[in-house]
Amino acid sequence: MVEYVKDEQQIEIPDTIPVLPVRDIVIFPYMIIPLFVGREMSINAIDRAINSNRLILLLTQKDMSIENPTPEDLYKVGTVGMIMRMLKLPDGRVKILVQGITKAKVHEIRIKNNHFEATIEKIEDRKPAELTIEVEALIRTVKEQLDRAVSLGKTILPDIMVVIENLEDPGRLADLVASNLGLKTEVAQELLEIPDAVQRLRKVSEVLNREIELLQVQQKIQSEARGEIDKTQREYFLREQLKAIQRELGEIDERTEEINEFKKKIEEAKMPEKVRKEAEKQLKRLEKMHPDSAEAATVRTYLDWLVELPWSKSTKDNLNIKKAKKVLDEDHYNLEKVKERILEYLSVRKLKTKMKGPILCFIGPPGVGKTSLGRSIARSLGREFVRMSLGGMRDEAEIRGHRRTYVGAMPGRIIQGIKQAGTNNPVFMLDEIDKIGMDFRGDPSSALLEVLDPEQNNAFVDHYLGVPFDLSNVMFITTGNIVDTIPGPLRDRMEIIYLSGYTEEEKLGIAKNYLLPKQLEEHGINEKILQVTDSALKLIISQYTREAGVRNLEREIANLCRKVARKVAEGKKKKRFVITSRNLHKYLGAPKYLPEEEMKEDEIGVATGLAWTEAGGEIIYVEATTMKGRGNLTLTGQLGDVMKESAQAALSYIRSRAKRLGINEDVFSKTDIHIHVPAGAIPKDGPSAGITMAVAIASTLTGRPVDKKVAMTGEVTLRGRVLPIGGLKEKILAAKRMGIRKVIIPKRNEKDLEDIPKYVKKDMEFIFVEKMDEVLKVALKPAKTTKKKKVSRK
Repeated sequence: MVEYVKDEQQIEIPDTIPVLPVRDIVIFPYMIIPLFVGREMSINAIDRAINSNRLILLLTQKDMSIENPTPEDLYKVGTVGMIMRMLKLPDGRVKILVQGITKAKVHEIRIKNNHFEATIEKIEDRKPAELTIEVEALIRTVKEQLDRAVSLGKTILPDIMVVIENLEDPGRLADLVASNLGLKTEVAQELLEIPDAVQRLRKVSEVLNREIELLQVQQKIQSEARGEIDKTQREYFLREQLKAIQRELGEIDERTEEINEFKKKIEEAKMPEKVRKEAEKQLKRLEKMHPDSAEAATVRTYLDWLVELPWSKSTKDNLNIKKAKKVLDEDHYNLEKVKERILEYLSVRKLKTKMKGPILCFIGPPGVGKTSLGRSIARSLGREFVRMSLGGMRDEAEIRGHRRTYVGAMPGRIIQGIKQAGTNNPVFMLDEIDKIGMDFRGDPSSALLEVLDPEQNNAFVDHYLGVPFDLSNVMFITTGNIVDTIPGPLRDRMEIIYLSGYTEEEKLGIAKNYLLPKQLEEHGINEKILQVTDSALKLIISQYTREAGVRNLEREIANLCRKVARKVAEGKKKKRFVITSRNLHKYLGAPKYLPEEEMKEDEIGVATGLAWTEAGGEIIYVEATTMKGRGNLTLTGQLGDVMKESAQAALSYIRSRAKRLGINEDVFSKTDIHIHVPAGAIPKDGPSAGITMAVAIASTLTGRPVDKKVAMTGEVTLRGRVLPIGGLKEKILAAKRMGIRKVIIPKRNEKDLEDIPKYVKKDMEFIFVEKMDEVLKVALKPAKTTKKKKVSRK
């Protein structure tokens, strides 16, 4: 509702006036509008106005979502209004009827008595001295434009249109039209701030022009949509009439068309002879059935599966060995054994066109790149990639499919994956093969025996299809974390390739070449904005992550990128963020994992051992001490059964060598021995700490200190033989990280050194031992002797 008020010259506008912030609307002079007020400061401003001259300054917020605006959040030009009525509502809000009087410019806004108060200056409208032909033409144009907008669907009250028709003042006409167009806040505010009446009216004309264009496009879209609906309805009726005519004339109906289409698809699918006969047999059955019967729907679905499977479609292998190697190197760092195996397959495939696909099994800890390696192999071969997770699978039908007699039967996930790939020679990855379950519904691992056997899978029969499908062209790749839980017959059918954890140097290479560039791109920043030094990456690897793979490393790098991205988005003035080992804690906080402290001196009863964990190698210190007792052995540090038995064996060996080691045999019956492995909260097990515990016991009983520069690993027997152990690469890496250069390892592990990179073995001394006596000779130092003072006898 818009009305006229008394001429503003008759109302005295004070220099200081309370302010009412309004949202999502701009109040123009001569408007009368109801407002609902709920904010405390706004209600206080209304009370202040009511108690004085009822005048209040209406300023629009720049951002309507701000609940408690500051002076900076308000526009500097607004309208002085008079509160005509006020009503307090039961919910605490206030409803006012306010009438715009004149425009005013704000010089200063301050908070006084818990409400905004502004110092203002009244803005006088600059009107033309007389109505020229140009101004009259402009006034007439605006009125015509408004009529045109209303005819196109713009809603404006008829009373308003009558008032507008009788207005000849350009300023008032501009304000009245602008206030009834429902403009965006920014556009309306721009109009309010134009002091020249003619210029303001010209701007309103431009806005009306755009509004008319929008209304025309809107009307066109609506008419097209209406026409489309009418066309669809007309086509439907015509189609129904056509069907009726065809039935009367005995022409081809939908059923015949469907049968012909299936015949065409069977021909195009190029199925094997046996499969084609089955498809044609089922098609003849479908012809004799009623189209709406349940069995017809089942046969129809079965035929759909048969014709959509890629019986003869295959992708051409990329037999360019150098190009395939380049692709593998682009996607993965190191992993030379796996890459070599793939290139060998390609080489043979190049020499012999028809050969069975290999069945590889990647075994390794989480995060070392097993699944992504499968995708990379598919890319290097130029084949499609299909992934299927076997984790927790318990139903045999998931592999072989359901028989068609069951309602809702479907093929197994192997056939589904082949259909999804669209070719009969994809790279098919079976993830988590070590986590297959088994229950009353069958054993999926036994069903996989046929799938993963190169001698049988050329005629794999899915229960749903009932016809053989050739899987011999498929390259199957399985993955798992451990071999022990994979059933023996299934394990026997696969070529197992072990992926051990990455070394610190390898992780550094992966982070620099793959993870960091990937995360920079994902977070919208580049190397010019963020630089992470090698020292910082090494610190993240060693003290912020503890894993064999690189998943957590990638998460920590992503964390860094997010921190920097936020600072850039907030407008922090810094050309480049350089993260080093010194300032890393500012981004990632305190280190999560601290390495074992290096021993400062040779100690009695403390031996340095090497342990394998899923996160890589670790240094462990085995402590032994004696006390008066009855010959008991106490073991602490949350040791597993195997480790406890190793400690018993080590003690028995030392007792058998007591005389040779210079230990009084009575000690074993009068002394208790306590063996402790620190980090008691972490479970530990395995036989490889046997020689370490034997050295710690021998040291504490003989009083000879253990060489702190020597680390050791190996299983000990009662006869003192040192047996081979696993995880040698990770253990040697742990020793190198701690600065230990001399490592005692079993003689039979000497062959395993070939798998360890040369840069790791550099500057290290390996002592190969077969007997425990050799270990004691290297690890124990002579007992410290104290010089006795000479006593003179008189």
